[in-house]
Amino acid sequence: MPGIVVVGAQWGDEGKGKATDQLGDRVDYCVRYSGGNNAGHTLVVNGERYALHLLPSGILNPACVPVIGNGVVVDLDVLFSEIEGLASRGVDASHLLVSANAHIITSYHQVIDKVTERFLGKAKIGTTGRGVGPAYSDKVNRIGIRIQDLFDESILRQKVEASLDQKNHLLLKVYNRRALDPVQVTEHLLSHAERIRPHVADVSRVLNDALDADKVVLFEGAQAHHLDVDHGTYPYVTSSNPIAAGACVGAGVGPTRINRTVGIAKAYTTRVGEGPMPTELLGWEGEKLRTDGAEFGTTTGRKRRCGWFDALVVESATKANAFTDIFLTKLDILTGWDKIPVCVGYDVNGTRYDTMPISQSDFHHATPIYEELDGWTEDISSCRTFSDLPKNTQAYVQRLEELCGTRISGIGVGPSREQSITIHDLL
Repeated sequence: MPGIVVVGAQWGDEGKGKATDQLGDRVDYCVRYSGGNNAGHTLVVNGERYALHLLPSGILNPACVPVIGNGVVVDLDVLFSEIEGLASRGVDASHLLVSANAHIITSYHQVIDKVTERFLGKAKIGTTGRGVGPAYSDKVNRIGIRIQDLFDESILRQKVEASLDQKNHLLLKVYNRRALDPVQVTEHLLSHAERIRPHVADVSRVLNDALDADKVVLFEGAQAHHLDVDHGTYPYVTSSNPIAAGACVGAGVGPTRINRTVGIAKAYTTRVGEGPMPTELLGWEGEKLRTDGAEFGTTTGRKRRCGWFDALVVESATKANAFTDIFLTKLDILTGWDKIPVCVGYDVNGTRYDTMPISQSDFHHATPIYEELDGWTEDISSCRTFSDLPKNTQAYVQRLEELCGTRISGIGVGPSREQSITIHDLL
């Protein structure tokens, strides 16, 4: 049975939660392998809306084991708040597994994140201020705090003191902020130890054993390809590797375990935060897409920048992730447009590009070259097969498939779980 990776093909917010939830009824394990609570998934199940920030989407399926892998940075306050919120709505999270090797977002990571972003001013990255970047920085600098450290008080105190010895100098002398008390920070972390203990596991072994036993394991990336720290629009990226290859590192499985990679692409383009976005619409068209699509961040509430579908962006992600399939979301939001432009190339200072330029500067100055497709006025929210869709809608999907370089296997035509069209089975 397959190991399946689900990856955002644009800049996040594509509807990965809906796609993974669709698969959830047939998936045994659902694994978050990167990012932190700077990402979010919105799911609508039986008319109820759920906003998940750290927990895997599979948490809503009692038959699926939700897993947080070693590649995730975990804010324990957020994790338990999210668990409590679900419990109040009758969702049990007692079967959640958390890697002992996952790093913890501490209070000082959040402080550093916020003051650094303010200090940068106009050069800011557009982070969520959740402390994700600083937590990953400490991980790479080998001064991070891991879940397993909560169970050795002596080690935990030493690590917090060593980390704050450096950071307090930075806060006091550079940012003119007060120093943080390592004792308070440590005590707060220790207060979570016994509560998290039942969930802690050797996630790598659990998942490999599951795959050996022919279980279906779904790896769920946070953010998206073009926010990947190595392959995205750097420096306007996240601090981890949400690409498909990141599932191997972030969950502890080998590349031969991955049988299928599914890219999630919105039927138009959105982005949150700073960074280049060639098809961004700054006038009424962008506002209409934002309003119709309810394009506000699940985690931050920030307005998403909106624009037409950029085929070069998705095609680039298709290549790098070896997408076997694409799940196209929010197609219903395009209903009512007479013509729907699709970006099929860029003009950069008189030079045409048919693929994304390697230079960030060229990408920043790219002007989209559009191909206009006929729109449709019919309500497609009740369509459940591809043939149910209006002819112009079918033509739009088929053209995107050609431009992106892989098959479109599923389509979202509304926010609810059942508002989907399956063209090719992903299992």
